[in-house]
Amino acid sequence: MKFVLKKASNGQYRFNMVASNGQTVATSETYTRKASAMDTIASIQQRAGGATIDDQTAN
Repeated sequence: MKFVLKKASNGQYRFNMVASNGQTVATSETYTRKASAMDTIASIQQRAGGATIDDQTAN
């Protein structure tokens, strides 16, 4: 899994979370500051490793 940080034509930043097979699995909102996008990436990296699944489809 990797994060790909991009700068849009309007000057804002966004990132994609890309799986090892190259498929984009998530796209962020846009950020006016690069530092804000990087902070969000760091937060996801720190917190998502132990994420659980909340399956609300079961009856």
